[in-house]
Amino acid sequence: MANQVIKCKAAVAWEAGKPLSIEEIEVAPPKAHEVRIKIIATAVCHTDAYTLSGADPEGSFPVILGHEGAGIVESVGEGVTKLKAGDTVIPLYIPQCGECKFCLNPKTNLCQKIRLVSFYFIPKTRGNIKHDNNNK
Repeated sequence: MANQVIKCKAAVAWEAGKPLSIEEIEVAPPKAHEVRIKIIATAVCHTDAYTLSGADPEGSFPVILGHEGAGIVESVGEGVTKLKAGDTVIPLYIPQCGECKFCLNPKTNLCQKIRLVSFYFIPKTRGNIKHDNNNK
């Protein structure tokens, strides 16, 4: 499966203020330095509700909400050395500098530099997910 597109279900928000729709999506194989994770549990928090409400000026649709989750590594791309298929993970929704005291501490995942820049720093990447309904 590592080099194949997989199909799974996701709660898709097609537009602000509308109910989420359970859809079948396709997830591309991981590219170099990417990890594909089978999400086992996720939370929809106030940030997701803010986006879904339409009040978030950076919100865009369609979107799969739920950036706080846990799962199992399904496959890894070339160059990934610290994870392997079967590892249990909690994906980070913010990047890490890898240099500050928090990133160097194995007991935390909250980067000090990111906190200093902006509480809502979110990378603009959309990942490798495509919806199966007309490839939206």
